[in-house]
Amino acid sequence: MPYSSPVLGTMDSPDHIQPIEIAVTYRFAQQHGWVVTAITGFLSAYFMEDARFRYCRQIHDLESGAHLWLCEVGVAMPVPRLVKRLQADLPPSQVCLRPAAEGVPARYLLDLPEVSAAQSEAG
Repeated sequence: MPYSSPVLGTMDSPDHIQPIEIAVTYRFAQQHGWVVTAITGFLSAYFMEDARFRYCRQIHDLESGAHLWLCEVGVAMPVPRLVKRLQADLPPSQVCLRPAAEGVPARYLLDLPEVSAAQSEAG
């Protein structure tokens, strides 16, 4: 599904805006039920810290169970820094990046951390 940007009046021209997705897996949201509300609040307030960021909407994908937040950022904005800041407020997680492609925004997917073989044998 191609991304269609909402009309914005306060950011620079549309050429300087790129869509991104921040998502959490079903199992991460199930294990930590409060993270969906926490992420929504964080993203809703982040624009006050960085004017290059805009939270557009949230989607709950019923097929996969994932929660997805559609956002827009200025091209020069360091998105990995935003994701690290978000992770600092959440339980331990790993981030999988799906790079942007033609008509598909980059996606930062937060999931439960992988359990190493040494940890699973010890536990």
